[in-house]
Amino acid sequence: MAPTELRPASSALIERAEGLFPGGVNSPVRAFRAVGRPPLVLERGEGPHVWDVDGRRHIDYIGAWGPAILGHAHPAVVEAVTRASRNGFALGATNSLEIELGEAIRRAMPSVERLRFTSSGTEAVMSAIRVARAATGRDLIVKFAGAYHGHSDGLLVEAGSGIATQAIAGSAGVPHAVAATSIVLPFNDVDAVSAAFAAHPAEIAAVIVEPVIANAGVVPPVPDYLQSLRALTRANGALLLFDEVITGFRLALGGAQERFGVTPDLTTLGKIIGGGMPIGAYGGRADLMNLVAPADPVYQAGTLSGHPLSMAAGIATLEELEAGRYAALEATAAAFEAGLADAATSAGRDVAIARVGSLLTVFFRPTRPIDATEALASDREAYARYFGSMLDQGILLPPSQFEAWFVSMAHGPAEIAATLEAARTAFAA
Repeated sequence: MAPTELRPASSALIERAEGLFPGGVNSPVRAFRAVGRPPLVLERGEGPHVWDVDGRRHIDYIGAWGPAILGHAHPAVVEAVTRASRNGFALGATNSLEIELGEAIRRAMPSVERLRFTSSGTEAVMSAIRVARAATGRDLIVKFAGAYHGHSDGLLVEAGSGIATQAIAGSAGVPHAVAATSIVLPFNDVDAVSAAFAAHPAEIAAVIVEPVIANAGVVPPVPDYLQSLRALTRANGALLLFDEVITGFRLALGGAQERFGVTPDLTTLGKIIGGGMPIGAYGGRADLMNLVAPADPVYQAGTLSGHPLSMAAGIATLEELEAGRYAALEATAAAFEAGLADAATSAGRDVAIARVGSLLTVFFRPTRPIDATEALASDREAYARYFGSMLDQGILLPPSQFEAWFVSMAHGPAEIAATLEAARTAFAA
């Protein structure tokens, strides 16, 4: 099949976008620069498919970057949002839908005794960090290289030269003094965390972790790693903060904390709990969340927090997930992983596939990475060629080697089979 070419509709829209938005997009990964392709302009989605403005259909593994666990435009979610829209949009006071979704989250995640809705995952993480600092009276935060916790200044940092070295800014415009409040360590290295606590006694407010890193490609925790973080934070008077914006309701109904049996002090959520609408949430122990205004002086607010349409979409999504469908999703993802491995082996390609639940990445390197340094050693050019071949065959993968693929409950045997057939061609190309 000939390479995908821009047609008049997409070409004209991309030109208009480039005159409006930095880089022509409203989020950097959408520019497709990492894979050397023109960006797609998508028009609609349904089930496991998306269509671009030129009318081409693609089997989709971006999944709106995580929310579309049911597939796109699920009828129950569309109906719930439509019904809620008839009552108006933002109303300026508490709506009953906020209470209903909050209770559904708490049932699924007992560690979230109280919570607060926001409009994005970035807001949720920023607010949870503020709570942790207020609760402990400490300033420093430990995070892990390769993890992404939104684009607030204090968390846009890169690792320094030593395991307990305070970080340098990872974005222009981040003051050094702000970046210096974050300590960036290698993932899956318990000794590095112990060393950080030893180097900064009574200074670390919280350790924030993606229980499964999904922003350097999928990097699972090694056995007992999360349990060790739990023990170390308790021993040193710090809080453990799970960033489950991606893993929440993705790896299990109760998220990664249910799957791995670890209870954090605070949790941040997003993506699936909004069913594709803008949303975020942070919550945890009642004594910690009671520090948030108006109950106490930790200030956080949002005009559109708890938006009725986001609440309605989230409620409808979680109702679908409460039907015990995770086992089937796990089986689909496992079969997909096995098929991809077989396709690569048959083509003589040396790749490593990392998967946890319905999160998956094909790394163009010989072994599964255990941290960001290993992940970043993958062959990016090989991935770009693979991406292009798959796109030309109607399969839409994340346009970066370092993003998770999302398998949804809408991906059935036909979609998986078509994807594997395309993969055999792409690996062999």
